[in-house]
Formats: sequence, C-alpha cells, structure tokens
Amino acid sequence: MLDMKRRDFITLLGGATAWPLAARAQQGERVRRIGVLMSTAVDDPQDPARLAAFAQGLQELGWTISRNLRIDYRWGASNPDNTRKYAAELAALAPDVMLASGTIALAAVQQHTIPVVFVNLIDPVSGGFVESLARPGGNATGFLLFEYGISGKWLELLKEIAPRVTRVAVLRDPTQSGGTGQLGAI
Repeated sequence: MLDMKRRDFITLLGGATAWPLAARAQQGERVRRIGVLMSTAVDDPQDPARLAAFAQGLQELGWTISRNLRIDYRWGASNPDNTRKYAAELAALAPDVMLASGTIALAAVQQHTIPVVFVNLIDPVSGGFVESLARPGGNATGFLLFEYGISGKWLELLKEIAPRVTRVAVLRDPTQSGGTGQLGAI
C-alpha cells in the first residue's frame, strides 16, 4: 500500500514538473516588430521587388511574419511633412528596429531613439547621420547606395564599353556625396 502511494506521488510530482515546460512551449516566441519607412510612393514600381527581397532575407535568417515577426510599412512619397508624420506613427508602435529607405526617411526616423538601419543613402557621413562608416555611433547604421571609392573602376568600365570616349565629366551634389563635382579624363 505504501509502495502504491509512493508511485502515485512520484507520478504526480513528475507530471507537475512537466506542466511549466508544456506551458512555455505553448506560449510561442516573442514577436519582434520592424517599422519600415520608404521615401517612395506606395505605388512605386520598384518597391515590391525590394520589399520581397527584404522579407526573403529575413526568412532565411529564421524570421517569419506572423510567427515571430511583424512589419509595419509607411510610404512618405518624398514629402518631408508626410515622412515626419509616418516616422512618428511608426515610432509610436514601439518597433524593435526601423528601416529607413532614403535620406528624407532617415532624417525623420533618426529623431526617435529607436535603432535604425538605413538603405539607399549616398553619403550618410557628409549628411551628418553617422560619424563614420566604420564606427557610425548613435542609433543608425546601414548601407550606401554608391561607394565612391570605386569611381576609378567605373571609368575603366566606361572605357571598355565606349573606347572612343576621351573626356568624362562626373557631377555630384556636394550636399549628398560629400565631395564636389569632379572632372576626369580617360
């Protein structure tokens, strides 16, 4: 009889210790939130491919929309007032990180304390968004649209494509690229 009670007690205890494990398994993963602010218009023909590549890259890293990830999108349509409004809307949703596409979007988003990843910027250092590319500092980091350090390669490719060209002018906006217009000869 005592042996039977001991077995029942051990079975009960074993089952009780499994309850927290079962409860944790049913709770699921924490859902992370990303706020995406595009500088383009909602009907921009290039955005679906960009956003599909973004979602695919996240999925390859184990992030699945509705399971452990939620993405909120806003489009500023290159309108600074709308972009600031949408940046504030996204910030109010308390995302874990924000993705800012373009200079106008980054300027609006960076006013908030949320970590930011930027894309499609020409020169975030000259724009005052980061201290340097190697050590951005602050709450922003990201990817450049162009790497001007390879400008020489562009000229080499141009020479291969159009060997008769002997003079080339390269114009850059100093407020966007950090440099002045450059004139090069092939």
